[in-house]
Amino acid sequence: MKPTTQRSLILALLALLMVATRVNHWAPIPDASWAVFFIGGFYLRQWTRWAFPALMALAVAVDYAVITGQGQSFWQHYCVSAAYWFLVPAYFAMWAGGLFVARRYSRSWRTLALTAAALVASTMVCQLLSQGSFYWLSASVAEKTVAGWAANYFQWLLPYMQTAATYVGIAVVVHAIVASAGKATAGAGDLADKR
Repeated sequence: MKPTTQRSLILALLALLMVATRVNHWAPIPDASWAVFFIGGFYLRQWTRWAFPALMALAVAVDYAVITGQGQSFWQHYCVSAAYWFLVPAYFAMWAGGLFVARRYSRSWRTLALTAAALVASTMVCQLLSQGSFYWLSASVAEKTVAGWAANYFQWLLPYMQTAATYVGIAVVVHAIVASAGKATAGAGDLADKR
């Protein structure tokens, strides 16, 4: 399969995953958006200039459809304030984590450890930007304090990290299976050529 075809397929699958899980942030199947951007950074790094904005626009479009579909005004919704636009750098932090791993990728256990470290770091930054901006800029928090912000940050960090790690872990397993299958197919082709 050509690299462009592979990237197109990955982009389509990531978009589908985000749409399917972002429609209800509290559904039994959790929102995969953070993982989608991390995985996108890894696989779509050559397309960053347009793939990241396209996925970002898709995230906003899903939010708009869900909020207005409930009969509410998008601009007056609880989750939409000046802080909402901090999702752009927050999600780019996830994308950058994927880019970081892609630039250092090799088929080794070292890459797995690097992926875990990059995922933890990018999730912490994403949470800092998204939760921090919401806490400090939205009207939803009446009495803002550093202690209240820190408690809120750490209260939500682990659940978001677990969700992102679950989806990225699934992607790592799928990647390993596809890479092994490709290697086996290439090996079988080499054997056939030698006969």
